[in-house]
Amino acid sequence: MPQNIAPSTATTPASAFERMLTVLNTLREQCPWDKKQTMESLRHLTIEETYELSDAILEDDKQEIKKEIGDIMLHLAFYARIASETGDFDITDVLNSLCDKLIIRHPHIYGEVTAEDEETVKRNWEQIKLKEGNKSVLEGVPVSLPSLVKASRIQEKVRGVGFDWENRHQVWEKVEEEMNEFREEFNKTDAPVDAEKAEGEFGDLLFSLINYARFININPENALEKTNKKFIRRFQFLEKRASETGRNLKDMTLNEMDAIWNEAKKEEG
Repeated sequence: MPQNIAPSTATTPASAFERMLTVLNTLREQCPWDKKQTMESLRHLTIEETYELSDAILEDDKQEIKKEIGDIMLHLAFYARIASETGDFDITDVLNSLCDKLIIRHPHIYGEVTAEDEETVKRNWEQIKLKEGNKSVLEGVPVSLPSLVKASRIQEKVRGVGFDWENRHQVWEKVEEEMNEFREEFNKTDAPVDAEKAEGEFGDLLFSLINYARFININPENALEKTNKKFIRRFQFLEKRASETGRNLKDMTLNEMDAIWNEAKKEEG
């Protein structure tokens, strides 16, 4: 039998959220797939949805962003529903806990603290987290974050307690220092490369570049992903052009492929 649910004409955030919970609860109780899910089984799907939202944001596709936000919101409510079945917490507990945390961590809004700029807010945030029991400002950086994102978060966290360079020129000097060390160590002879040492030095170079990106307000993850997408577009253009002339890439010279690559760049403007 069709289930009665809140009408699709919900006009307020509260009524729309209630409608989502009604649909979710119905599916959890009656759909074979939804009934089977656990937090562990949903985890990898949530990660996938998060990356899909990230892609939509980079593409500036507003309708896709809306859809992906909805998918993630459903997942979050689903976790709360599962927890409510074991008596651990429910969606009300989640939302109240969130509001309490935001109020406590914004004393410049809800208390007597003064914060006139973003950096002061960040410093206050980290200090409050330490008072809440965190032993290190880096405890809030998830272990499983991709390394590029993790490096950015580490640098942002330590900056919040004053551990940072004074200006971007100092950071660029560090980039050049790391680049010179890497080049002098691994580009000076044709001798075999010590892979472990090279990996360590390359990591230092990447970390310093990410640090510089932060100083000039570049998100390194977004920057690299946009370059990935650009490379894919150009390479697929190359494949298409080769196919149109009945040729196979492996039979073409690098100069021939480079000519088509430059054509792809011109088409992009």
